[in-house]
Amino acid sequence: MTMNTETRTPTQMYVGDLHHEHMMWLNTLNYRKEEVALLERRMEDIVRRSDEKDVMAQLEHFQNQYIREREVIDVLRHDIKEHDKHVTKEAKEHPIAVDHANFVEHNLLKDRMVTFEKLCSELRDEFMHWVERWM
Repeated sequence: MTMNTETRTPTQMYVGDLHHEHMMWLNTLNYRKEEVALLERRMEDIVRRSDEKDVMAQLEHFQNQYIREREVIDVLRHDIKEHDKHVTKEAKEHPIAVDHANFVEHNLLKDRMVTFEKLCSELRDEFMHWVERWM
């Protein structure tokens, strides 16, 4: 049995590319926050039409998930903005060398965003299937 000893090497990106990706992520987070608000309004409509304990328990589950999602959005937004400031500072202090730097932190943020988007999609799909089942 051979073991793969390869490690993931950070991708080299230009500062402008990093900044663009940061802005895309921030837009994604804004969109997701608006989507959560929309889904919560949908939950309020369901509450007005139903008083079944099973329905209320499930709605509470989704409400808790959306509260947590908004918290994660806030943390990611903060971390992305901080990283963007760091990249901008590096670009100003080292204008030539910065385009050849590997930003490991950027790859970590990218991984977090990919995971976040996957979990959000799964939660949205779970909620929409639940709505279809109960309505």
